[in-house]
Amino acid sequence: MTDQQRQTGEEIEDAEVLDDASLEPDQAELAEELPPLAAPVADESQETGITTVAPVTALQQYLAEIRRYPFLSKEEELRLFQEYQVHGSREAAVKLILANLRVSVSISSEYLHTGADQMDLIQEGNVGLMQAIKKFDPTKNVRFYAYAAWWARAYILRYLLNTYRLVKVGTTQDQRKLFYNLKKEKAKLEREGFVPDAKLLADRLNVRERDVIEMDQRLGSWELSLDQPLNQETEGTLLDILPSQEQAADELLEDRELKMLFRKKLAEFTKTLPERDEDILRNRILSETPLTLDDLGQKYGITKERTRQLEARLIKRLRDYLKKEIKDFDLLRS
Repeated sequence: MTDQQRQTGEEIEDAEVLDDASLEPDQAELAEELPPLAAPVADESQETGITTVAPVTALQQYLAEIRRYPFLSKEEELRLFQEYQVHGSREAAVKLILANLRVSVSISSEYLHTGADQMDLIQEGNVGLMQAIKKFDPTKNVRFYAYAAWWARAYILRYLLNTYRLVKVGTTQDQRKLFYNLKKEKAKLEREGFVPDAKLLADRLNVRERDVIEMDQRLGSWELSLDQPLNQETEGTLLDILPSQEQAADELLEDRELKMLFRKKLAEFTKTLPERDEDILRNRILSETPLTLDDLGQKYGITKERTRQLEARLIKRLRDYLKKEIKDFDLLRS
């Protein structure tokens, strides 16, 4: 795991987002007036209208486009929400979204060190803006951009969670809870003087102990592509040098010959038995669906205890016969 991936994992673990039902922030806690988010810094060539030979990226085009939409005053914001929530005005909702697109850009820039494409992060943040429009309550005396920033960050962090590893680490609600909170809860317990073992963490986070152990192992490991070249000088990959999980050919041959020998000696031993003992051997000792001691006892007119004694004696005779006929039989049994 690279330092960047490790840093990203620590940041995502510190996030308090789980799913759509639990993303709702407390607007009362956001009531403090925040300064408006600054617009992205413009490229001088775009501000002055100078044409350059350098190609313009999709990100540059996007930033130039969103600068066309000015910030809204508090009064304009309240008026648009009135139109949207009371009259269902789609145009008002679009104006609110367009005026706050800078929110996603500003927050996405905080996670560029993760290696994620900024346009992807911005897109996820914009999905959060659309969710914020549906949930926002203008009567709470909170500016929309402060509330929307919370949703944009939540969706960006969830995107990073889903793309953090080649193998997804948070597929269930409990796993996502652990992914976001495991490291933070460990640190909290250590500050309180406790040893953060799996059982205590499971009790604190209200999840299974098994899930804590599994997530701790996932976050502490790293990933390697099996198609990754071993080095620049060869065409071989990591997959080429991994040991096969199949049984070796010599071991397969050894097992096959040993089974054949056992079958041969067992057949020879069976021929030496009287009819009753042969029946007990086949239908009680060697059978996958053995008869009960009662069934065999009734069949031969003997008690259940006598049948058990005959079975025990027959097993001992078989063991002694195989020890005599097969070299190193005791070693094979171990």
